[in-house]
Amino acid sequence: MLEANLKQQLGTYLQNIVNPIEITVSTNGSEKSSELLTLAREITELESSKITLTIEDNASGRAPQMAIGAKGEAPRVRFAGIPMGHEFTSLVLALLQAGGHPSKAAPELLAQIKSLDTELNFEVYISLSCHNCPDIVQATNLMAVLNPKVTATMIDGALFQDEVNDLNIMAVPSVYLNGEHFGQGRMTLDEILNKVDTGAADKQAAALAEKEPYDVLVVGGGPAGAAAAIYSARKGIRTGVVAERFGGQVADTMAIENFISVKATDGPKLVAGLEQHVLDYDVDVMKTQKAVRLEKKEFVELELENGAVLKSKSVILATGARWREMNVPGEQEYRGKGVAYCPHCDGPLFKGKKTAVIGGGNSGIEAAIDLAGIVEHVTVLEFGDTLRADDVLVKKAESLPNVTIIKQAMTTEVLGDGERVIGLKYTDRKTDESHLLDVAGIFVQIGLVPNSEFLQDTLELTNRGEIVINSHGETSLPGVFAAGDVTTTPYKQIIISMGSGATAALGAFDYLIRN
Repeated sequence: MLEANLKQQLGTYLQNIVNPIEITVSTNGSEKSSELLTLAREITELESSKITLTIEDNASGRAPQMAIGAKGEAPRVRFAGIPMGHEFTSLVLALLQAGGHPSKAAPELLAQIKSLDTELNFEVYISLSCHNCPDIVQATNLMAVLNPKVTATMIDGALFQDEVNDLNIMAVPSVYLNGEHFGQGRMTLDEILNKVDTGAADKQAAALAEKEPYDVLVVGGGPAGAAAAIYSARKGIRTGVVAERFGGQVADTMAIENFISVKATDGPKLVAGLEQHVLDYDVDVMKTQKAVRLEKKEFVELELENGAVLKSKSVILATGARWREMNVPGEQEYRGKGVAYCPHCDGPLFKGKKTAVIGGGNSGIEAAIDLAGIVEHVTVLEFGDTLRADDVLVKKAESLPNVTIIKQAMTTEVLGDGERVIGLKYTDRKTDESHLLDVAGIFVQIGLVPNSEFLQDTLELTNRGEIVINSHGETSLPGVFAAGDVTTTPYKQIIISMGSGATAALGAFDYLIRN
């Protein structure tokens, strides 16, 4: 099942197993059971001195399923389905960590996991094409390995369709804790721990409030924020980064082929590189923290959602942007129930169904092309009279037999049956006629909105919410700079955001020298 090169790499990794582990495969006679059993046998053969394989018939339970645990202990990590694709890394980490290989997570997070004193049974519904899902799978698996009161199960939604339908899951990752819905969408280990550890927020707020003022405080952990932090730290000044999650929107991006000198990569890989580069310097990184207020006093003060106030001589705002919503009736009601924003993640859940893509830019046409290989039919609705996507993408989409492109179409309403999307209404802007589309999924790809709401009464913003900056990254408030997609910098591109972040950092350093 594993290619020779991949098998060789895996064999090298498995040499890091310290203590014996046991793999238990539950089968039900299906073809997928045979595939999972083949995978388990290949893994066992690579490190037979440390890995034992047990096979059990589980026709009445969840199968195929692979359970992993330290030998002699009840396994607490399970993969329901075949953990390949984006989840292969999750499988490798589970094997290593169950075998005693240490995690690279921050020591304080590892200590927090071990101190949890509640029974926690995580079930994470994923699709193997979802690049956000492994973060949650790996986080909950680590918790299960380190704490005997925690169990974690990855469930491939495409393979266990009955469970997905019963729970009305139409977006991944979708997380259940002790049988109750816990969360949906990308979550980090920090965020999961903050939700299950009830005293974590107060402890964090108290610790943050005690921090000494910074020379430069960067708000945001995307490409602009990372570049700003690195350039600031290299100047030898006290630098901090506060962010809801490291990587920002780039973490949700799949193929990246225009990052100069790197022929091809993907968002998660680039984000991991950004974070590691920042951590190579003496930068105080504070994740899972949301800014809610900015005020200039003796220092620039930044208030966080948990009530803590951070102080700095200068601040660089790099809060980025988020997907723009349609703002039509039914969108919020059916968000995650047919209305989606990530075709790579949620596309497999609509296999064999009719879908719509809203937006005819690059992201919209790319989404249509990706979905066409999975779903029955894709209808692209573009508001304008021409498509904004690159010509090569348009030609590809137009060549696909199950893709229809409708221009001058204004979406007016999302329709549902109370549980899930069943269609949408749109108006032909040329004839003013109303039309109904029978679709099960609606993928919204219509651009970005700056994350600047908390700055409405503080800085000069454009009517679109972008922070107005000059050529040095300066805003209308002395000592406050901005960079990246949240600003008036044209062309929202990763490489441009990085340059913008560097400019803002140099501008802030110049400000500190002169003041």
